Amino acid sequence: MPRVLILTTFDLDEYVYDALRAGASGFLLKDATAERLFDAVRVVAAGDALLDPGVTRRVIGEFAQLPARARTRSSTRLKTLTARETEVLLLVAEGLSSVEIAARLFVTEETVKSHVSRTLAKLGLRDRTQAVIAACETGLAVPGLPRGRLAFSNGAGAPLRPCRCGRT
Repeated sequence: MPRVLILTTFDLDEYVYDALRAGASGFLLKDATAERLFDAVRVVAAGDALLDPGVTRRVIGEFAQLPARARTRSSTRLKTLTARETEVLLLVAEGLSSVEIAARLFVTEETVKSHVSRTLAKLGLRDRTQAVIAACETGLAVPGLPRGRLAFSNGAGAPLRPCRCGRT
């Protein structure tokens, strides 16, 4: 199946949702750097998904508005993840690439891809975009910082840890 990366000047939520519903694996704004665009093409070509960090923040904000009942039901899926897989899921939800996650965790990119693949399989997800949505739906990622930034909970009542998904 062909992979589609949307590159647009239109930063409108309805375009993002329509593109994702139509099967796009990525959505990037045209103000992205050339390096970010090249990385996005590689990510999508490898079968992963990618959203512009600003778009990711808004998508998570939308899904965070789901009733707590829906988040509680789906949070049991997270119990199948190891601590490292949960950590990688949080970093994916931040909008980090596999290379960036590898650098943050001091592991190889292949190790990160392995963790992401296992996480997707355990949670029954298709790609990284669905992983971000699942992190939000389960309450693992919740809005909580100024200017739409996110905070993450470890699910065990620990203090929220801020993410940097608003970076460019």
